[in-house]
Amino acid sequence: MSDLTLDQITDLPLDLCVGGKVVPASDGGRFDVLDPATGRVLASVADGTVDDAMAAVDAAAAAADAWAAAPPRERSEVLRRAFELMRERAEELAFLISLENGKALTDARGEVAYAAEFFRWYAEEAVRAGGEVTTAPSGANKILVLRQPVGVCVLVTPWNFPAAMATRKIGPALAAGCTVVLKPASDTPLTALLMARILEDAGVPPGVVNVLPARRSGAVVSAMLHDPRVRKLSFTGSTEVGRVLLREAADQVVNCSMELGGNAPFLVLDDADLDAAVDGAMIAKMRNGGEACTAANRFYVHADVADEFSSRLAERMAALRVGPGTHDDTEVGPLVNEESAAKVAELVDGAVADGARVVTGGSRPDREGFYYEPTVLLDVPRTSSILGEEIFGPVAPVVTFTDEAEAIAMANDTEYGLVSYVYTSDLARGLRVSERLDSGMVGLNRGVVSDPAAPFGGTKQSGVGREGGHEGMLDYLESKYVAVTW
Repeated sequence: MSDLTLDQITDLPLDLCVGGKVVPASDGGRFDVLDPATGRVLASVADGTVDDAMAAVDAAAAAADAWAAAPPRERSEVLRRAFELMRERAEELAFLISLENGKALTDARGEVAYAAEFFRWYAEEAVRAGGEVTTAPSGANKILVLRQPVGVCVLVTPWNFPAAMATRKIGPALAAGCTVVLKPASDTPLTALLMARILEDAGVPPGVVNVLPARRSGAVVSAMLHDPRVRKLSFTGSTEVGRVLLREAADQVVNCSMELGGNAPFLVLDDADLDAAVDGAMIAKMRNGGEACTAANRFYVHADVADEFSSRLAERMAALRVGPGTHDDTEVGPLVNEESAAKVAELVDGAVADGARVVTGGSRPDREGFYYEPTVLLDVPRTSSILGEEIFGPVAPVVTFTDEAEAIAMANDTEYGLVSYVYTSDLARGLRVSERLDSGMVGLNRGVVSDPAAPFGGTKQSGVGREGGHEGMLDYLESKYVAVTW
């Protein structure tokens, strides 16, 4: 178990971070943050109002010109210091993530390392927002393209990766010269508040990064999107909420990046290395206990290897140690809240009613907290609702196939298109299948695709735009064309 306690993180703000100051909500409102392992209250934080949201936009707008004008190297050095501070405080951040999110400390430590890398990557990218000069085809003038910060950005992040989803947005925004208002998920505001302190210590000027916890998310975000000074929205969350925010953003024609839901297929072809496939399945399924948009959601396994793959997967899942995320020996922590645990139970019960067979798990353990057992389901009917929804829990439904084209068709039969996974021993075959899968990313003989240096994003209703890589910073820049003759 971690030796830390919440009280030992003495510089953790529990109010709003606006304009470089820690302030209470304008109406004095607060809300409780719960421990998913027990359901008990961890802390109480300020509950931001619409007035507070406008104050945060005021602060971001006031700081915008100076930050945009700051030399790229200066912005780079601030992000580099933020990376170093995150590494220095890695254990505190991991403990905090595990405490409020429920994920195992091993996962939380991995998240902190991943999250910090976005600050390092964009510290390097901050000096590479180059423009271009070309000659018009007619020869009449030069075409000069400048890349300038898009402006004040509203960043809305989810609870499943409270550090990484914040840095994946803050890093490119600051590198590009934008100022931001971060609205963290209400289940996990503590990590975002500590990140505000780290960024302040790294030298981020007042107003450049504002953090606004709020339970009244809809009203607060809507108000900001209708302020003409806000020119960018970056949202990670469900497709359902994403659709609402896109409609809201349309009123002011706000630039949007949307990383939405996933329903990732995991294809095991008949020539796959099963040792590698099972190892990859455990990563793709069980990272963050299955509470990830990139989690393998549907396992399509060739009939010739289905029995062996499924038995191996079930054996590995059954052996996982379930417990509070803050315990060092825990491999699977609780789900983030009661609603999540109840949804997973409902999906599994529905699949069983449809005819699926439980090989391991299949129920909630008899203990306090929001737990669900690691579960493998076989003989899942192709019409079962569990294959059409994002499970967001430690459940692996297995469907068999006999034909490669059939597997690809089933994989693509979804409104989502975030990520797919393919296992085969034939590289040419794997690349051919990868091209035919309708998703923004593919893990070919890999159970993880996320990388700060790679463009992360999906097709169809899994989102718009890309995060990470050089493309991630371009989403925070406007291209200005100047016609000039010399």
